[in-house]
Amino acid sequence: MRELVALDLASSNAVAENVLREWDSGNAVMVVDQRLPDGARRTLLHTLGVHAIVDSSGRSTLDSSTEPMTEGDAVVIATSGTSGLPKGVVHTHAGLRAASLASAAALGAGAEAHWLACLPLAHIGGFGVLTRAWHTGALLTIHDGFDPTVVVASGASHVSLVATAMSRIDTRAFRRILLGGARPPSLVPDNVTVTYGLTESCGGVVYDGRPVPGVSVEIAGDGEILVRGPMTMSRYRNQELVSPVDSGGWLHTNDIGRINSGMLQVEGRRGEMIITGGENVWPDAVERVLAQHPLVAECAVAGVDDNEWGQRVVAWIVTKGESDPVLEAIREFVAASLPRFCAPRQLVFLDALPRTALGKVLRRTLVEDLSTQR
Repeated sequence: MRELVALDLASSNAVAENVLREWDSGNAVMVVDQRLPDGARRTLLHTLGVHAIVDSSGRSTLDSSTEPMTEGDAVVIATSGTSGLPKGVVHTHAGLRAASLASAAALGAGAEAHWLACLPLAHIGGFGVLTRAWHTGALLTIHDGFDPTVVVASGASHVSLVATAMSRIDTRAFRRILLGGARPPSLVPDNVTVTYGLTESCGGVVYDGRPVPGVSVEIAGDGEILVRGPMTMSRYRNQELVSPVDSGGWLHTNDIGRINSGMLQVEGRRGEMIITGGENVWPDAVERVLAQHPLVAECAVAGVDDNEWGQRVVAWIVTKGESDPVLEAIREFVAASLPRFCAPRQLVFLDALPRTALGKVLRRTLVEDLSTQR
C-alpha cells in the first residue's frame, strides 16, 4: 500500500533525507508545520488521513486503515480551508518536476545555482525550493527558520522569500530572489522576481506578470484568474472537497485580475472586495496607497459591516515612530490617488499585523477581532 507519511521534524537535511527515502519506497509525504499546537496537529493528521509519522523518536504507524495514496503521488501540502479544517493539496512527481523545470527556465538557473530553503518546508514555497534544486542538480542549503544574519551569510545565490523577510536583509547578497506569499512592496530591487501562484498551482507560475514556460493564464467572464499547466494539483486529499481544476484543465484561483499588454495584474481575492455605498473597493489598491504614507510602516484594509454604508472601509495600521496619523489626514492622502469612496472611514492601530507563515495578512482575523470588541 502506498502510504502518506507525515514528517514531523524541524526543517533540516533530515527532512530532505526522509522525503527521498519515502519516495524511494513509493510513498507520499507531508511535512508538518512545527508551529502547530498539539490540537491542530492532531486534527491535521486525522483530517488528511496520515498512515505513518516520522518524528524525533523514529517512524511509527498512525492509521493504516485510511485511503491509500495512488501511484505518482509525491506530496500533500496542507493549506487552510474556509471551514478552518486543513485542505490537503496533492501534487504528483510529474507536477513537481514540471514546476521545477519551468521555474529554472524562467530564471535561467540550473545546476550552477545554490538554493537556500529558509521558508517553512510545510508550505509549497519552502518545499518547492527542495524540488527545484533536486530537479536541476543545484546545490541546496536548508535552514530551520529565518535568521537575517545567517541567511545573508549562507553563500547561496538563489532564495525564495516573503516580503517581510526580504525587508530584513540586504538583497544584494543574492543573485536572484523569488518573492511570493503576500503583496510585494511598491519598489523591488532588480534582482527580485515577483511571483504569483497558489498551493494548488504548485507555487508561483507567473513571474513578474508573465506566465512561466508551459503555463497559460486567462481571465474568466467574471474576472477570475484561471491558470493551466502541467504543475497544477492532482486533487484534494479530503475526498469531500471538489477540485478547483475544471474538465478543461483550468485551475480556478478565486482571485480577480486582468491582463494588460500580456501582463497579469492581480486585483484581489474574490470575497475580499468591499462594497461601500454601492461602490466597489479593492483592499490591495488602498493598501498600496497607504504604504506610501510617511507614518505608515504596515497596513491592512478590509470591509466591516456598517448600517449606513453596507460596509465601511477600515484600515489597520502599524505606525512609524511615536505619532499616529489622524483619520482625516489619511482620508485625504488616499483620496489624492483613488476615488474618495476608497478612503478608510475607520483606523485601528496595532503593534503588528497578524500574518500566516508566508507573510499573508489575516484580514479575516482583523475583522473578527474588531467585531468582538464592539
